[in-house]
Amino acid sequence: MRRREVLLGLVFLAACKRDDNAAELPRPREVTDAATGQFCGMALIEHAGPKAQIFVRGLPDPYWFASVRDAFAFTMLPEMPKTISAIYVSDMARAKNWDQPEPGMWVEAHQAYFVIGSRRRSGMGTDEAIPFSDAAMARRFADANGGRIVRFAEMPNDYILTATPGDP
Repeated sequence: MRRREVLLGLVFLAACKRDDNAAELPRPREVTDAATGQFCGMALIEHAGPKAQIFVRGLPDPYWFASVRDAFAFTMLPEMPKTISAIYVSDMARAKNWDQPEPGMWVEAHQAYFVIGSRRRSGMGTDEAIPFSDAAMARRFADANGGRIVRFAEMPNDYILTATPGDP
């Protein structure tokens, strides 16, 4: 009987620990007039297409990005903070408005499917990593607009960090 009580106690503690971690994960914010891109310094609402936000531990507000590709660059550049607690990207599988995805259209970046190399451009007129929460929707988009699908961990550094025509 004692052993069973200890095991139940350990299971309970593990469940509590998981709940504590889930409570610490910041919720995505909505784009406001005050949200400005980390790299471009411009208002996100001035740019069409998918957006991104990155939360860094210890900071109350996210870093904002006018393009998802810029958010990937943030994670890859050595001089940027590495204590990232969450990355959210516009969910273009659910968004009805390409120019300004509606409120609530966020997906955690590690759960998304990204179409890269398509004919669709970012709000900055550059190559984009277009996020989808649904693999079938990503495939349909790639079939219609070109490109290929990758997951977060598969994102090629050279696609993100290499300048393309239209890059500033």
